Amino acid sequence: MDPASSRPVDHLDDDDYPAYTMGRAADMLGITPAFLRALGEHRLITPLRSKGGHRRYSRYQLRIAARARELVDQGTPIEAACRIIILEDQLEEARRINARHRHHQQQDSSA
Repeated sequence: MDPASSRPVDHLDDDDYPAYTMGRAADMLGITPAFLRALGEHRLITPLRSKGGHRRYSRYQLRIAARARELVDQGTPIEAACRIIILEDQLEEARRINARHRHHQQQDSSA
């Protein structure tokens, strides 16, 4: 293992690094820890666990939780909000795949 990869500063730009405790994440988003737990129960986000078993969240997960809060604040039931976000994510992935295929087709046709 590369000793440099274990330095804390290497995680500063890592959107997937589980840097935030449940309490800190809830404070940052203006939500309750129960709301974060509910997002986990609906399988929208799955926090990593510290060695002590505490939930830890990444910046990416916080953005997803913020989107869920936005939908719930607009009156969408949490179950529906979670499903909407999952579908939005799947649509974005499909768009990336399609763009990659179009790019490869353009390269093939110009060769």
